[in-house]
Amino acid sequence: MRSRTVEILVGLFLVVGLLAAVGLAVSVSGISGANGGSYKVYAHFENIGGLTKKAEVTLAGVQIGTVSNIRLDPRMLDAEVEMQIFADVDYLSIDSSVQILTSGLLGGKYIGLSVGAEEEVLVEGSVIEDSQSALVLEELIGKFLFDKVSE
Repeated sequence: MRSRTVEILVGLFLVVGLLAAVGLAVSVSGISGANGGSYKVYAHFENIGGLTKKAEVTLAGVQIGTVSNIRLDPRMLDAEVEMQIFADVDYLSIDSSVQILTSGLLGGKYIGLSVGAEEEVLVEGSVIEDSQSALVLEELIGKFLFDKVSE
């Protein structure tokens, strides 16, 4: 009788452990069953400097969306970044600006958004005109070295 109780408890422990592992995997991967909706906006950058899909889009340090696609625009010959903005963030003005930022000195890249002053807001398919490309560490070092050599 005691052996049977121990077996049941061990089985329950294993089931709870497996459910916790699955929950952790879903949480880390960013997969969400209840999305709540979103809308796409676009921005063009001369250099994305290591920005990747699924990077965060933030406003005042708070995540408001993710980067859903990055492609080379064959007409403008720059990077076109597609962002999925959460549906409840429906107050971003059309004169908002975006820039590619780095978390920490050598951390990952993300997009920081600054809201403008216009009353008209971004909608599905809008393009954010004011964009600032990534600051590339190698370019800065090269400029610093060549400036020192030319002196």
